[in-house]
Amino acid sequence: MKLEITHQESYSRGHLLLRTFLGWLYIGIPHCFLLFFVSIWSAILAFITFWVVLFTGSFPESIFEFQIKLFNWNLRVNAVLSNLVDGYPAFGISGTSEKVSLTHDRPEKVKRGLVLVRALFGCIYVGIPHGFCLCFRLIGTYVLIFLAWWVVLFTGKYPEKWHGFNVGTFRWSTKIGLYLGYFTDDYPPFSGKE
Repeated sequence: MKLEITHQESYSRGHLLLRTFLGWLYIGIPHCFLLFFVSIWSAILAFITFWVVLFTGSFPESIFEFQIKLFNWNLRVNAVLSNLVDGYPAFGISGTSEKVSLTHDRPEKVKRGLVLVRALFGCIYVGIPHGFCLCFRLIGTYVLIFLAWWVVLFTGKYPEKWHGFNVGTFRWSTKIGLYLGYFTDDYPPFSGKE
């Protein structure tokens, strides 16, 4: 998995203020409305994927591509709303961004036994330990997002290390989603590093 959210040399203070006060209206509502319905279809496909992978050991290519594109759309919206990048996120699963991208190779084989283990016990052996650690990481991320807002407002720059930490949080949670969604058999590391 490779998740990149570009650190810009400078950030727009005007975009920052506009997103802060009206982002929920012109970004949040239209994107979340559409993402809600697309996510229903995604859940249906995830159910189908479970059975296909369980019986064949292979992740269907068209479903894989759709789900990765949906991950990308979610990441584009969240990166903009978290002020990690400027601009307006592209709509749809076919939308792209020069600043936000997730790439992941489709596995040739998925371990069928591990599919059952993830389905039955994933919330225990993945959700609990990662959730506990991510809880503290998210607190740090939200603190840095708040502090970075002020830094960007006064300087037009987002501190690079803070940006890297916050992107790492996105990366960590994405790795968990990919593992639980049968995209990979590699247990997600307790890290946001590439």
